[in-house]
Amino acid sequence: MQNCLRWQKFSTGELKWLEVVGSGFIFIYFYGSILRYVMITFIGDFVCKPDAKGRIVLPAHFKKMMGAAGQDGFVVRKSLFDDCLDLIPQSEWQKEVEVLESQLNSFKQKDKRLKRALYRSTAEVSLDANGRFLIPKRLLDLIGVEGDVMLLGVGSTIEFWDKQKLEAIEMDPNEVADLAEELLGSASINKAD
Repeated sequence: MQNCLRWQKFSTGELKWLEVVGSGFIFIYFYGSILRYVMITFIGDFVCKPDAKGRIVLPAHFKKMMGAAGQDGFVVRKSLFDDCLDLIPQSEWQKEVEVLESQLNSFKQKDKRLKRALYRSTAEVSLDANGRFLIPKRLLDLIGVEGDVMLLGVGSTIEFWDKQKLEAIEMDPNEVADLAEELLGSASINKAD
């Protein structure tokens, strides 16, 4: 990804100059000063071996992204759709909480049940000085981790998989191509603003 410079009109009506750099950083220029906004984008997959205490070392690439964003931990939750855990940086989790709280009404039974289920299957984890983290056993049991794990960067989150389970459901390259054509074929990715 190359650096991209452009004017952006914000919701306040102000025009500000943005610089998006290849590392995922966004710099917003305000009247001669710079506000740094960090957009975390995780990519790649890494096989990890839990140590004797069950701790996982966060891969250096992911650790670098977290450090650059000033993040030192995740909210971990059971994936809604897959047999894995989602590791969500605190900043991204706060965005999800805002959506949940704005969309769900605590005075409606269905909404309350969904909120309870979503919050119950979560935990906060922090990185120690060596970049290791420990997933609570109750969450590991939900996805049946039995050996090596795979950390898979998926944009703003990291998926935490039992390695054998992920390998068992991997998509064939032709299936990926067909799905991309079906879901993104009519999208205008290079559309100019």
